[in-house]
Amino acid sequence: MANQQFKTGEKAPESGNYKVKSLVNGNSSSEDNTEIQVNEGDQFPPSPSENEAAYWEKTS
Repeated sequence: MANQQFKTGEKAPESGNYKVKSLVNGNSSSEDNTEIQVNEGDQFPPSPSENEAAYWEKTS
């Protein structure tokens, strides 16, 4: 199963560690490899380094 992507502002379906997959505006997020802990029901934040809307994926 492919990793699901979640957009900034969406609520997390489950708790876990997430990292930025790409930025919504299409810019590269190669500098943004920060993993964050998100709890179930919390909203995904903007990208930590760019402060832009991002697509997140679960890492663990």
